[in-house]
Amino acid sequence: MDTGLAGKVVLITGGGMGIGSAAALAFAREGAHLALLDIDGDALEGVKTEATGLGAEVSTCVVDLSTDAGVVEGVKTALSPFDNALDVLVNNVGSGAVRTFDELTDADWEATMNLNFMSYVRTCRAALPLLRAKGVGSIVNNASDLARQPEPVPVDYSASKAAVLALTKGLARSEGPNIRVNAVAPGPIWTPFWTKPGGFADTFANFHEMPPQEAVEHELSLRQLPLDRLGKPEEVANVIVFLASDLASFVSSSVWGVDGGSIRGIV
Repeated sequence: MDTGLAGKVVLITGGGMGIGSAAALAFAREGAHLALLDIDGDALEGVKTEATGLGAEVSTCVVDLSTDAGVVEGVKTALSPFDNALDVLVNNVGSGAVRTFDELTDADWEATMNLNFMSYVRTCRAALPLLRAKGVGSIVNNASDLARQPEPVPVDYSASKAAVLALTKGLARSEGPNIRVNAVAPGPIWTPFWTKPGGFADTFANFHEMPPQEAVEHELSLRQLPLDRLGKPEEVANVIVFLASDLASFVSSSVWGVDGGSIRGIV
């Protein structure tokens, strides 16, 4: 099936690793061109090399997306080689750690919301004028199953992702009919988000007082995933590409779970 993405310009935040890099390569395979933002320059260069090998034109910008200035600079710099053209925005950047409510300070809450939610707000603010000028476009926001089914920890992460869903729904209504806005809601996905030092695996190890791998397996048993495993970044990337493409032309304001069946509710 033809996704209609060939020649389109796709901007991805957090495009250097994990779901972001998998999405970048998936879009490249569809013939899209890429504008990638990330704080890790080495990771961006690696993705750029792979995507260029697939035939994509790739622009990158190393930037701190937790700040308004970083978002403005990143969007402007990454899109300049494409004459500020934009067809698809993928808001993907995010981070989190396992801390109880009592452990979280105001500074922790602000840091989580700035990166996981306000970066989405700011990137949409920068991208929407370009999409409106073209008269057509798509935004895909990366949320989480924890936005719809929060666990006791990490409550700040869950709250930030619930805010992403509210933003998705609101923008889908305000920007229709020409711009579609959807969200993916991944469950546990084995990415650097989990595996990096201080990531979810390490912090779950501290929380459950067991080695990282055992802590992750224990956490999954608590969540009772029917598929009984962590997902792969490529499995989320496939859904992101679908939602951004012409194949999803009548899909907007939706939340697509890519979660191994973790969500137990009907609605």
